[in-house]
Amino acid sequence: MILIKNGLVVDPANGIEQQVNILVKNGKIAKLLDKDGDLNNNECNVIDASGCIVAPGLVDVHVHFRDPGFTYKEDIETGAKAAIKGGFTSVVLMANTKPAVDNEDTLRYVIEKGRKTKLKIYTCATVTKGMAGKELTDMEMLLQKGAAGFTDDGIPIMNEGLLEQAMAKTAALKVPISLHEENPECIINNGVNRGEASAHFGIGGSPREAEISLIQRDLEIALKTGAVLNIQHISTKEGVELVRQAKKRAAGMGMSNIHAEVTPHHFSLTEEAVIRFGTLAKMNPPLREEADRQAVIGGLKDGTIDIIATDHAPHSVEEKKKPLTEAPSGIIGLETALSLGITNLVDKGCLSLETLIRAMSVNPAAMYGLSAGTLSEGADADIVIFDMAASQTAGSFVSKSANSPFTGQTLKGVVKYTIVNGEIVYKLP
Repeated sequence: MILIKNGLVVDPANGIEQQVNILVKNGKIAKLLDKDGDLNNNECNVIDASGCIVAPGLVDVHVHFRDPGFTYKEDIETGAKAAIKGGFTSVVLMANTKPAVDNEDTLRYVIEKGRKTKLKIYTCATVTKGMAGKELTDMEMLLQKGAAGFTDDGIPIMNEGLLEQAMAKTAALKVPISLHEENPECIINNGVNRGEASAHFGIGGSPREAEISLIQRDLEIALKTGAVLNIQHISTKEGVELVRQAKKRAAGMGMSNIHAEVTPHHFSLTEEAVIRFGTLAKMNPPLREEADRQAVIGGLKDGTIDIIATDHAPHSVEEKKKPLTEAPSGIIGLETALSLGITNLVDKGCLSLETLIRAMSVNPAAMYGLSAGTLSEGADADIVIFDMAASQTAGSFVSKSANSPFTGQTLKGVVKYTIVNGEIVYKLP
């Protein structure tokens, strides 16, 4: 048994934000206690959470562990350690591995390897075979074999008719489809915003229209089919407004099937970071303008954007040392996500802590139907304990890669404990 004492419990799913003691027994939340006087503390592993927040374990529904195929960047074991250190108890992996998760054997490999870690690991399968955008996978079979949802993340699906078929299928199967929204026909040199940053480097860059056009198209298909659609890593103010209006239309149709996620780097940085940090701040979609950053924060605040997801994308030092137009896009994010949320949203008064936890735990768990995101009695004891007032210097990553523009920055918020199924899987040294 574990007794967590003296912490401020923030449990948005149950509307709790008060000091409550939590008794964990047999991997479950056994009881919430105002006092623990009726317990024999000698029988418990007591965690004194004084001065700390006790919340449902974080859930990230957009993660790349690069396994199989690219394990020099990350693998399932090292990715799990990075997630746990960051306070995450559940993650959903993307399917753009090599081979891609478009077949039963690769799906089984990922699921079985994930079960050997201390983290709850789920994975999507691809929408199309080989992520080629030409032929749908056997979604029914892949779902039956354990896929959590479907995505060709990294590669937009340009065949509109095929995408409508895919959304109709995922609607019938009642699972999410997550889409990378960048029209390659609009882009010259991806990973850098077409504007101040592209002008600085003398390259074409990625215009905002690349994202806007596909978001607009895909929202219409989702409203038509009823598919549970997740707009991934939204980056433009226009994209935020399109989602806002689509959610209103869906509500008027009695649906709540539209979701959108934002990454910590998109609510923390602008295209100026690419000029400063080069390839370490190159990502798809690219960092945009300050007006876009403020728009995604506004979207989080009013619920238009309901999910914060890291898009944890490890790359080797050698890859990121390549010239800007040749280096791969993406940064790691699992070990800095919570701190960035506290530092750049909560501490600055942009978001309440309750809203942050909802976007990082409750909502992503609900979209995928995961057993997570709540501290209800009887629920799995997936818990994060963190000190909001403490600071840390980003770095010393346990991820296999270290491609982050936040390295060396002082961030608020330090994870003290991560608990999965009632087991302490991380404790701050």
